[in-house]
Amino acid sequence: MFIKNFVLRAAGGSLAAIVLMATPRLDGQTPSESERLQKLERAVDQLQKRNAELEQEVSSLKKGAVAPQGRMKTEVTHDGKTYVEKAVVEEEKLPVYVQQSGFELKLVLGGFIQANFEDGDVSAFEGRFGLNALKDRFRLRRARINLTGDFAEQFDFKVEGDFENSDGISSGRTAFEATDIFVNWHQFPEANIKVGQWKAPFGLEQLTPDTKLFTIERSLPTGAITPERQIGVQVWGKPFTNLWPQQKDLLTYYAGIFNGNGRNTTNNDNNNFMYVGRLELLPWQGKVLGQDSSLKLGADILNSRDDKGTNISQTLNLMVNKDGSLSPFTLPGADERTAWSLDAWLNIGPFDLIGEYFQEDVDGRTVAGVAPGFANFEPSGWYVQGSYFLIPKKLQAVVKWEALNPGQFGNDGIHSITGGLNYYIHGDGIKVMANYVHTWSDFREAHPQFGDDQFDEVIMRLQLMF
Repeated sequence: MFIKNFVLRAAGGSLAAIVLMATPRLDGQTPSESERLQKLERAVDQLQKRNAELEQEVSSLKKGAVAPQGRMKTEVTHDGKTYVEKAVVEEEKLPVYVQQSGFELKLVLGGFIQANFEDGDVSAFEGRFGLNALKDRFRLRRARINLTGDFAEQFDFKVEGDFENSDGISSGRTAFEATDIFVNWHQFPEANIKVGQWKAPFGLEQLTPDTKLFTIERSLPTGAITPERQIGVQVWGKPFTNLWPQQKDLLTYYAGIFNGNGRNTTNNDNNNFMYVGRLELLPWQGKVLGQDSSLKLGADILNSRDDKGTNISQTLNLMVNKDGSLSPFTLPGADERTAWSLDAWLNIGPFDLIGEYFQEDVDGRTVAGVAPGFANFEPSGWYVQGSYFLIPKKLQAVVKWEALNPGQFGNDGIHSITGGLNYYIHGDGIKVMANYVHTWSDFREAHPQFGDDQFDEVIMRLQLMF
């Protein structure tokens, strides 16, 4: 304020002095006085302009120092006697850039973490009780990182690994292991060609991504009968993409040839392959009570000739133990197996109803005069699952009823009912799930000498995608 007054006074004093000096005497006006008046007017105009400039400078000075740019942080200093806190500008860090070495048009780095708490009869719904009972635990169910990309030449790819797979040293340890590694040529949407390792196209629940499931774990029949990840080649596509663009999703087909003895293996178990096919039909899409709705149908077929030592239940359990519990079924001899399944998914706005049925025939084969060492059997199973959003896109209730008949002994079936809630904090990106599972064993009911036939478990999960 002092500066402004000083400037204005100084300017005003100069103006007054000039005016006094230049004011003509009334009694002695000469012809040159008109020129003097013009000069005086010009001087006054200049002073007014200069005064306006000075006012602008004073206004900028009043605002003080320019506010620091960037994020602020608190810095604590010590002068030997006291600690002093002051706000300072945080040094801006340069962004980190990842440059691809090839000719990719797009690269996406992602992954997800699923952490479980499991209490009660842990995994009893998977046949793990009695001889195979598990204890209460915290569990890192999955911890995956993946890289996907696209090329200008109509190729896409995916590389994914999981830090929570068994390391093969002991059943209680985990290590990093590849899950999906494939290259897909998509020049023609009617006929994509895929090469590498991924889930063989069999089973709706098996093919549903882990992060999109409505229950914490898949059903026992899904894990016991479906082939999961395999190494091979596949042709797949949507045949109506160009013929009938309005109904391009009406039909999707998959046909693949795989080794048939699981993932991350360097050798096939024999000179035969696993053949897998799937058809998906979307016969109806529309509105029901103003809600987006659809009906999806699916069918699968599988055939494989396996040698001794092949695990034919690669994600869960199928072999019935003497106490009615289940273990993975590793063939004691050669076999030929054929499996099929049917599935349906009805969606009406916040409501989903999903069902699936599985059937498999496992027949022993005599190879080089060596008997298979097991009797033929026909496992089968099914599940029905319903879910409804109590709070739209936030809180979802789900119930699932499932059953597996291993087909190896009379009354060896295992049944479960699951009830749960899913809370979507940020969609599937951040999701909390809670399930209560009640399981009962037909074998244990018929043979009470082996112990309890009823089991209960509580599972909770936190899921984070990145």
